[in-house]
Amino acid sequence: MKHSAASAAAIRARLTAQLADPIPMRRGSLTERTVKCSRPGCPCKDRPEARHGPYFSLTRSVAGTTQTRLIAAAQAATVRRQIETGRQFRDATELYWGACERLADAEIARLADTAADRREKGGSVRRSRRRLRMRSTRS
Repeated sequence: MKHSAASAAAIRARLTAQLADPIPMRRGSLTERTVKCSRPGCPCKDRPEARHGPYFSLTRSVAGTTQTRLIAAAQAATVRRQIETGRQFRDATELYWGACERLADAEIARLADTAADRREKGGSVRRSRRRLRMRSTRS
């Protein structure tokens, strides 16, 4: 996917603003669950709409392990907004990385073209291999 110089500048400006002034954002996912209890006679066993909850859990990976923590229902909307802000930041960062890698590839191609212009056809002279004299087995 190619981006114009204007879109690259817009991405750069947005990332610069986000890096200069940190805002609340987070990685991970928010899961909403309802559960069945084990109390005898509780209607949650028979009717899904009578289940207990909803309970919210925030899950994310930290140093190769999964961490989960419970979130209060009143905080769920805020956490969702923070996760969405984090996703937007990650997407913008990926676009920026792509633009940087395209610039790096263009720089390498430019250097390779310059080196090819300086090179002469034919390359270096091939030297013959040095042969070792076989030693006599007689003493």
